[in-house]
Amino acid sequence: MTTIFFDFDGTIVDSQKGIVHGLKYMVEKLALTPLTADQYRLFIGPPLTDSLHQFYPELNDSAVVQAIRAYKEFYDQKGLYELQMYPGITDVLARLQAAGFSLNVASTKPTALIQRLAAHLQLDHYFTGLFGATEDERIRSSKTDILAYGLEKLGANPATSIMIGDRNTDMIGGKNNHVATIGVLYGFGSRTELTQAGASVIVAKPNDISGAVHQLANQ
Repeated sequence: MTTIFFDFDGTIVDSQKGIVHGLKYMVEKLALTPLTADQYRLFIGPPLTDSLHQFYPELNDSAVVQAIRAYKEFYDQKGLYELQMYPGITDVLARLQAAGFSLNVASTKPTALIQRLAAHLQLDHYFTGLFGATEDERIRSSKTDILAYGLEKLGANPATSIMIGDRNTDMIGGKNNHVATIGVLYGFGSRTELTQAGASVIVAKPNDISGAVHQLANQ
């Protein structure tokens, strides 16, 4: 294994506070039906467009665009920074980088936001590539497409690459690109979700990631 892709929300950072605040701002501004705390959590990971269609099926495409715009009004200015890194994650990044792996981010966040956050958190020096969705989520939004884009841009071999994430979308994205996957339980998914999505390995905490990477590398 030579190339590793990390999901961002729920894998590198706990971003629940800012995302939920942005969603509640959107719901209030558009007079949508409020959701439960568990439902808001399910927005973390998948493309926002997909979650809006799931939880608000009455919204047409134009209304979804309006909802995303409302969410971004809050999130891009304030909610973006309402997060914290998971304990131990920087040690994991440092160890894997020192071991010679190419580290990258593959997130459904727009690329520009990932770049801002990586710089804000002083993480950008760990990563070779920061790959995200297009701004309007219309050309590249699914984890499958984003990971495919990252592999192409890096010229990376899927057979020697790993996708690490906390949601089924991360595991499905890896599977669709013939990339091994590591599911993490400290984020926003569950063991059942990750298992059903075909995770190659599942770990409980950040410090377990390095061992899982070396386990896959030696298979």
